[in-house]
Amino acid sequence: MSLPEFFARPLLAGMFIYGGLDSVRNGGAKADTAEAVVEPVAERTGLDSEQLVRINGAVQVVAGAALALGILPRPAAAALAVSLVPTTLAGHRFWEQDDAKKRAGQTVHFLKNAAMLGGLILAATSTGGRPSLPWRARRAIHGVVEGTGERLGDLRHAS
Repeated sequence: MSLPEFFARPLLAGMFIYGGLDSVRNGGAKADTAEAVVEPVAERTGLDSEQLVRINGAVQVVAGAALALGILPRPAAAALAVSLVPTTLAGHRFWEQDDAKKRAGQTVHFLKNAAMLGGLILAATSTGGRPSLPWRARRAIHGVVEGTGERLGDLRHAS
């Protein structure tokens, strides 16, 4: 892990740990706000809005802690990104606000979450300076193919 990642991951994760703990503790207070977004999920799973808010909060706490500590940081960042979408769509519906001040506040929160989503996408795709898994796989396949070709050539000359 690079020095910037060492500092950036906990900074990015902090908001999710804090907000996730609040959702776990106060899921009932947030359930009404989340209703518009979680209703289709609630119908399919049999869970109510409060339970889904608490589950989303728990995902944010666990994945946030993992990201902050550098434990499986890419999957942790991906899980946070997935959890952030319904959180943003439920909690910051600026387009539904009639009051200009409330609309401006919700717009700022919506854009803040969009920026955090961008950071999570970067964290989820960062290889920390190491080659990506697809690159490593291509190199391994290339090595096997070249090694096999050389062996076949050796067999032809031996016959």
